[in-house]
Amino acid sequence: MKTFLATFFTLSLLLHSIAGFGFVVSDKQAGEQTKATSLQLVSSPELLNLTSDWVANFKNQHPDKDITIRTMTSETALTEDQLYLTTHQPQVIPEEISWKMIIGHDIIVPIIHSNNPLIQAIQQQGIHAEDLAQLIVEHSNWSQVLEGAPSQSAQIYLVDQEQIRAKLASYTQVSPADIQATAFSSAAELLAAMQQDVKAIGFCKLADVIASNNTTFASNICILPIDKNRNGRLDRFENIYQSPEALTRGVWLGKYPRELSTEIYAMAVSKPDQQNALDFLSWVNNNGQELLAASGYSYLSSREKTANIEALIQPNAQPTPGNNTPGLPLGWILAAALVLVLFFVYRLIHSKQEDLAEIGSDDIEITTAMNEDAIEAPAGLFYDKTHTWAFMERDGLVKIGIDDFLQHLTGPLTQVKLKEPGTEIRKGEKILTIIREGKQLEIHSPVSGVIKAQNQSLLNAPVQLNTAPYSDGWVYQIEPLNWSREVRLLFRVDTYRDWLEDEFTRLKDFLAHAANTNTLAFEHLVLQDGGELTDNVLADLAPEVWDDFQTKFIDTSK
Repeated sequence: MKTFLATFFTLSLLLHSIAGFGFVVSDKQAGEQTKATSLQLVSSPELLNLTSDWVANFKNQHPDKDITIRTMTSETALTEDQLYLTTHQPQVIPEEISWKMIIGHDIIVPIIHSNNPLIQAIQQQGIHAEDLAQLIVEHSNWSQVLEGAPSQSAQIYLVDQEQIRAKLASYTQVSPADIQATAFSSAAELLAAMQQDVKAIGFCKLADVIASNNTTFASNICILPIDKNRNGRLDRFENIYQSPEALTRGVWLGKYPRELSTEIYAMAVSKPDQQNALDFLSWVNNNGQELLAASGYSYLSSREKTANIEALIQPNAQPTPGNNTPGLPLGWILAAALVLVLFFVYRLIHSKQEDLAEIGSDDIEITTAMNEDAIEAPAGLFYDKTHTWAFMERDGLVKIGIDDFLQHLTGPLTQVKLKEPGTEIRKGEKILTIIREGKQLEIHSPVSGVIKAQNQSLLNAPVQLNTAPYSDGWVYQIEPLNWSREVRLLFRVDTYRDWLEDEFTRLKDFLAHAANTNTLAFEHLVLQDGGELTDNVLADLAPEVWDDFQTKFIDTSK
């Protein structure tokens, strides 16, 4: 293996040196071919005013730039030299488009008065789609949608815009015509009415309620928190409503209902390499953000802007002006590269043969992407937030085990610790320890009862928890104590899959945040292109990462 690595790095340096020396002239010629070309923007109709403002302000600061604007139509032909600006959802973006970047948001928010007498309960429980549907259609009062609330009416206000009605109808799954609300022609009128009615709920754009300092909300206004996973409480990962920055970042991470937000995209057939396009996009991600609010749109979060700017940086540095260093002929360079590649393949084959003597079959793994579609969730089972499942058999005993999501994270398990038959357990109590190479997670029971049998085959083959978590990998048979009551607290498969979307979002946020604060512990963390998680993402991470995961995903969900 050491020989292979040494060969790899040596060849990399040689190729880099040859490429850097030989392609000076070629890079210069390529730069001359694309220099000073005109940038063509194609804007969808709803963004035409914003696009025009962006271009006018950009050209004021860069008078040498040549930019033209066209309006997008159904007949617009997609070409390599154009940049498209649109709010179209990803599912309707043409297949020819292979590159896109979010450059702004269009976010609809429910708002309440900060002196609402129910503010504490609202911020603890949140409001989900069904609650809002009752409020905007049936004129329900707070007691019908908020546990423990007194019987108080909730007046509904909204800014009279078709887009706001459409998004609200989509989220609550009601007809726009059925929405019963007092409509105002402007956000200023709505906010004035909200100041007089502390119990009301209003609907407008996020840009309408951001204070002039861009860091807080308008005076006496709060965002009504949404219980996205519909579990009757506002979980910690759902609490994204402290500031415009936190909410915008939450939208970016998928913590806010998709039906209430739309992204502004810059798109192209392939990643832009024209300097005018790169300069314009960089400006839009910085100074251009100030123009979004005037058109009713919301700016990017700071992390979004940083990610965008990094994505726009060209991977290959351009030669410095006036560098006339002669380069090798292209034919010689290609020939040298071919020889090096063949030598690299030869060394790779031999190094593999050497390494096979040192590597066991259990160490050879294929790392694939992990997403919601990769998770198995059989219908008929009941699922718990502790990433366990339960199923009542015909004899009245309940089988329990861990879910497919959890085993995908841990990778192949090497040991388990089980409780003995006859042990009485309570829902939320630790009943199982799963271990991979010394790193472990303590799993909580989804139900209460007495253990009647344990799956002893797991003691010799714990990997069954990975290969068959819902069949051969069952953990216990339990005689339930409170099944009829506790089963109502568990998920059926459809609700479970909706909840898993939030778990994936929360997991990505957890890994990204922890990796930034503990680089050493996360040195093996790899995300696929597009931010997709790799399978077995926890497998090779440090023990402290497993401990942190235990605290934030297992213990807090019991």
